[in-house]
Amino acid sequence: MTVAPLSLLPDDIAALAARVVSENAAAGRKIATAESCTGGLVAGAITEIAGSSAVLDRGFVTYSNEAKMEMLGVPSDIIETFGAVSIACAWAMARGALDRSKADVAVSISGVAGPGGGSPQKPVGTVVFARVVRGETGEPEGELRFFDGGEGPGGRAEIRRQATLCALELLLP
Repeated sequence: MTVAPLSLLPDDIAALAARVVSENAAAGRKIATAESCTGGLVAGAITEIAGSSAVLDRGFVTYSNEAKMEMLGVPSDIIETFGAVSIACAWAMARGALDRSKADVAVSISGVAGPGGGSPQKPVGTVVFARVVRGETGEPEGELRFFDGGEGPGGRAEIRRQATLCALELLLP
C-alpha cells in the first residue's frame, strides 16, 4: 500500500507550489517573496515542496508598515501617500526584496484580509501584487485584485488562500 505524503497545504496550492519549484529550478531561477497579508503562506507553500532549496532564496514577512520600511526599504512617503495596500507599495516591496536577496525574481503581496480593516476605497478582499525581475527595465508589474471571501469566519482564510495562489502564479517563469 502506498501512502500519500502528508501535506499542510490544500491540493490546489500544493500543485501550484510544485510547479513553481520545478519550473524555476529548470529555468535556473531563484525567487524571493515579500508578504504582508499572506503572512508567509507563499514562502511556506514553496518550502513544503522537496527541492525548494534550489529555488527559494528568502522570504520577507513584513506585516507592519514599519517592517515594510525597515526590512524592504519602502519609503514612508509611499505608505503615507498611497497606503500599504497600493500598487506603489507592492512594487516597492518587490523591489526591496529583490535588492536584498540573490533572487532573480521577487513577488510581493499586501492586502486587506479582514474581517475588519477595510474602507470604502479599499474594502476587505482588496489585495495588491507586484513582480520584479532582475535585469528587466520598463514599467514595474503590479496588479490590484479583489477576492470575495464571503461572510463569516472563513472569509479571511479564503482571501489569503486566493492571494497565495495568485502570488504563486506570478512566480512561474
